[in-house]
Amino acid sequence: MESLLIPFLILVAVAVAVVLAARALSRRRATVREPAKPPVESAELAREAAAKLSEDEHRRLYALIAQGQAMAAIKLYYEVSGEGLRASRDAVAALAAHPQPFRPPAQETSEPEDDDEPPQRFPYRYRAIASKGDVTREVSSNMLNDEIYGRIRTLAKSGNIEAAATALTRHSDITMKQAREFIALLDD
Repeated sequence: MESLLIPFLILVAVAVAVVLAARALSRRRATVREPAKPPVESAELAREAAAKLSEDEHRRLYALIAQGQAMAAIKLYYEVSGEGLRASRDAVAALAAHPQPFRPPAQETSEPEDDDEPPQRFPYRYRAIASKGDVTREVSSNMLNDEIYGRIRTLAKSGNIEAAATALTRHSDITMKQAREFIALLDD
């Protein structure tokens, strides 16, 4: 019986060493994975989450957050974004901790003259006035603003009168003849 005691003690020592090595290895793997995950309620996560929402979805989500309906807000974000439940939960938590204003998506820089969409209407009337000598013309429209009028002036100054007149008629309620007369009065 004494001859079996030494092999038994060796077997127990090897088993204990294997268990301790496995535990240490699992702890090391767990610590390596954790730092890669960003903080749940970061401002950057809130900005990214808000960018995925339309204006109506943004308004509805913040209304749910303000009413304390976190589960409904998570469900709404989950349906809208197509992300997983955990990511939706983290995004809603970040949006609640770091409120974000609605920002429309950045529009690509393309010439609006090529678009087939109707021009945007603004809640104010814009007045563009051009004069040369005794002749003065005015165009007033709620489809014009400083940016559009600037593009029209740039087209006129570059000598592209037809494109400038077309853009002006597209963003106002004047005829092509009136637009050409207005463009002719712009400063050279």
